[in-house]
Amino acid sequence: MVAVNTSFFSDMLQSIADRSRAFLRERREPARGRSANLIELCEELLSGRGEASGVALANEILGDYAGLTIGPRIAFFEALARTFGHDPARIDAAIAAWRQSPSADAAAELNRASEPRRLELFRRLNLAPGGTAALVRMREQLLDAMDHRDDLAVVDGDFVHLFSSWFNRGFLVLRRIDWSTPALILEKIIRYEAVHEIHDWEDLRRRIDLPDRRCYAFFHPALVDEPLIFVEVALTRDIPGAIAPILADKREVVDPARAGTAVFYSITSCQRGLAGVSFGHFLIKQVVEEVSREMPRISSFVTLSPAPNFAEWLKRERANAASLALDDEDRETLAALDRPDWWRDPALAAALREPVLRAAAWYFLRTRNGRGQPLDAVARFHLGNGARLEQLDWLGDASERALAQSCGLMVNYLYDLDYIEQNHEAYAQQHAVVAAGAVSRLVRAPTREIVPISG
Repeated sequence: MVAVNTSFFSDMLQSIADRSRAFLRERREPARGRSANLIELCEELLSGRGEASGVALANEILGDYAGLTIGPRIAFFEALARTFGHDPARIDAAIAAWRQSPSADAAAELNRASEPRRLELFRRLNLAPGGTAALVRMREQLLDAMDHRDDLAVVDGDFVHLFSSWFNRGFLVLRRIDWSTPALILEKIIRYEAVHEIHDWEDLRRRIDLPDRRCYAFFHPALVDEPLIFVEVALTRDIPGAIAPILADKREVVDPARAGTAVFYSITSCQRGLAGVSFGHFLIKQVVEEVSREMPRISSFVTLSPAPNFAEWLKRERANAASLALDDEDRETLAALDRPDWWRDPALAAALREPVLRAAAWYFLRTRNGRGQPLDAVARFHLGNGARLEQLDWLGDASERALAQSCGLMVNYLYDLDYIEQNHEAYAQQHAVVAAGAVSRLVRAPTREIVPISG
């Protein structure tokens, strides 16, 4: 029903836009001919036209923007930052009115005056058919431009502000992805998968169509056939320590009635233009509820997560003679990581296991970024959602990419329903890393930042 209604209103808006376009051009051409640029069109949109003509104008602006090459596109972003910022005169007037009479009306005007003009421009552009999707793509291109342009951050901040409201959890719809899902969406699941590549349709079918596999995605009514984020779930008997058995072509299918663990082994955000808009934690919590409702026997909810920056950190520590994470003996042993195919030598891999796990425990429990948070981004995500660091998995992923990024290490984060809120509060208030005792004991001298539990 959502898709039908969305399609109806989208078609209606498109019809309004088409009928109004010719009218707008007739009125504009005598004054400006066809020389109007994108910025002038934006100013015209903000000038306050009627709703029907505003839809058409927004549609025209987004169409013209889509045709821009990189140079003119960056110039457009520069204009958004420079020309469509705050109105100082309006702010001054609103402040004066508030000081003279601090009424509710004066406060409302001060709030409106403090908004940059970009916010209203984006709201009006969103009226166009497909406007939300176009603005998400625009922000993705802005992120590309920001690699070398810090001055554009103010524009990005406004995008994040609006998207955080437009993609509020209340608007998101959870849908299970299975073999009956439309092929258009299944193709996007294959294309977007960012953690463990889906090689072909048969590979996809193994992940979503077998009795012990599930896949869930969040959708938004304005992006009907575009998944925002999806999670792949494996039903297993125990907590897994490696990804290969889960992804294997030929494996024993677990009877869901005998499964005791639900494993989130891949979580993929699909829309780069929505980076920084957090709804992943809502996805995990709702999937936990869905699985619990369908299969009450499931008692453990864990991830099988990558550690994409661990190898880079370990390389720096090995080169640091004053490292607190490594002693001389470990540093000498870890030199074997520089050998090609070290993981194929059972004796060498066995010798590396303990020093790598000790270093990994330090990495997850002790290292911090400039904000005092754990250095590892995946850890920040799960710990912030109330999970605990449950298990470090030696050679959990022996793929070429994982060996390069994490020395093959994988991590289990446990979502214990009885402690999620408590763990979340510990992280939110103190950036505390709640860890199982087996992990915390790997660090020789725990600090107050580590919150060990029995296990």
